Amino acid sequence: MKNSLFRFSASLAVAFFTTTLLPAAPTPNVILIMTDDQGYGDLSITGNEIIETPNMDDLAKNGAWLKQFYVSPVCTPTRAHLMTGRYAYRTRAIDTYLGRAVMEPEEVTLPEVLSASGYATGIFGKWHLGDFYPTRAIDQGFQEAVVNLGGGLRQPANPPEGERYHDPILFHNGEPARYEGYCTDIFFDEAAKYIEEKAKAEKPFFVYLPTNAPHGPFDEPPNREVYEQLREKLSSDKNANRAGFYSMIKNIDENIGRLTTKLKDLGIEKDTVVIFLTDNGPAGGGSAGPFRGAKGQVYEGGIRTVCFMKWPGVIEAGSSVNFNAAHIDLMPTILDLCGVSEPQGVKLDGKSVRPLIAEKGKMKAQGWPDRHLFLQWHRGDEPERFRSFAVVDPQGQWKLLKSGKKGRRQQKEPDFELFNLKEDIGETKSVAAEHPEIVEKLKKEYEAWFDDVCNTRDPNFGMPPIVIGSEHQKTVVLTPQDKRVDSPETKGWWTPGHFPVDVKRAGPYTVLVRLSEEVPEATDVHLSLEVGDQNWQETVTVLRGLHSTALGEVTFPATGKGTFRARVEGENNPAKVYHVTLK
Repeated sequence: MKNSLFRFSASLAVAFFTTTLLPAAPTPNVILIMTDDQGYGDLSITGNEIIETPNMDDLAKNGAWLKQFYVSPVCTPTRAHLMTGRYAYRTRAIDTYLGRAVMEPEEVTLPEVLSASGYATGIFGKWHLGDFYPTRAIDQGFQEAVVNLGGGLRQPANPPEGERYHDPILFHNGEPARYEGYCTDIFFDEAAKYIEEKAKAEKPFFVYLPTNAPHGPFDEPPNREVYEQLREKLSSDKNANRAGFYSMIKNIDENIGRLTTKLKDLGIEKDTVVIFLTDNGPAGGGSAGPFRGAKGQVYEGGIRTVCFMKWPGVIEAGSSVNFNAAHIDLMPTILDLCGVSEPQGVKLDGKSVRPLIAEKGKMKAQGWPDRHLFLQWHRGDEPERFRSFAVVDPQGQWKLLKSGKKGRRQQKEPDFELFNLKEDIGETKSVAAEHPEIVEKLKKEYEAWFDDVCNTRDPNFGMPPIVIGSEHQKTVVLTPQDKRVDSPETKGWWTPGHFPVDVKRAGPYTVLVRLSEEVPEATDVHLSLEVGDQNWQETVTVLRGLHSTALGEVTFPATGKGTFRARVEGENNPAKVYHVTLK
């Protein structure tokens, strides 16, 4: 098992730049907060005039601000980077849905390393790296988990009766449960309970709080009064989405304030590192501040975000880091701050930024690794060379990119663009024609990186199979989130496809089929499972006016790896297979 690779003691800490590192501090707690789709310009400290975010701002004013911080253009790859310290192309988690948002279970994760060193580990929010064993958060190092499934509460991975931001169905350590309240409030409240429990037990903790807000849809604001005030301030019905978006950010900020008060009341504020960032550029009408672009793009607006680190009494208040840093750096940084060694036998792409952070009574380091940063994302089952990519040089001056459009293939491939970020932070004018030698140099750096990360394993891409019949997860729900489409260039959730599975037990199973809507007339649904040369097929009828039906006890013909399919008979039937539950 992978855990055996890194059993070590926290006292054996080894870090980069040991000549500049301070003596080991007491083992701190760590809280990592990441919001979903909030842009660089969606905080008052970065100039937003629509809302005030005093508690987010406090993390910068009383901590360190990494001012040249990069993430991926969309959320799943950023989450894979955070959890592994490795480029997402090494981890299989390269996109947001259709089986491309599942992390390789053999990856060594930050919570696994911290757990092995005596930390309590909890996640409260959006995991989005796998919903089935052994890819769930509770299989990947988190001892406590309260999460939504897939990419959001209003997406097909979640139980239909719980697809809402208020009073949602969430999954507590793998089991569904109805929670009362607004989703962000629930995640912070559950995190606060966990923190209090561990503080009273005097056990160090790592709490990961990746909110699903302010990701859309925007019609379930946390506070109707605040929402209406924002609607009035924005003064247009067409800004309803923006009002919902900003009311969610305001709610997150208030929750951060309550969490800070909890740390003070427990007497552990000075023993706790709080890190805040966002997962990609803005959506929902949000702001990228001075940058060009938004979520899904490799212009700065899609990949530059805020990152604040606060540790009272240790990190110098109001300090800033003006070197390039990125999501890959947070795992080694957190391990460094906690005095925990990096996992043996694992190639981390990130570096600890601790030597760059001004700590009380010490000067920060003047050096930083001579490395380029690489950002890339697009739809499709595998990465393509030079498609929707960016590379930034070590000085943060030169940036080469091909922009793409929201990650989708274009009829005409965009040209290479080169920007001097020191002189043109808004990326208004490409200077590729004036500096062909820089273009060629950065292209070679990118190609070497692409060849490296895309050959981490064989095969390097593709979804790990969904394990069926395991003692670790007795009920498995197949959803469009994990469906592998038959065409690599997909048009959406309902593209025909299949589920790669690994059947551990032939049966018996109860099978429940749920369609996307009630059917106007009786509808046949065809199910099939192929394992090796063995095949199981069943046709089940959903009666008029219903959207689900159950089969009795079913036994599959064989165990092993195979393919499961489910489709509605009849090309013109408006209903689609939504969920197939195997219990």
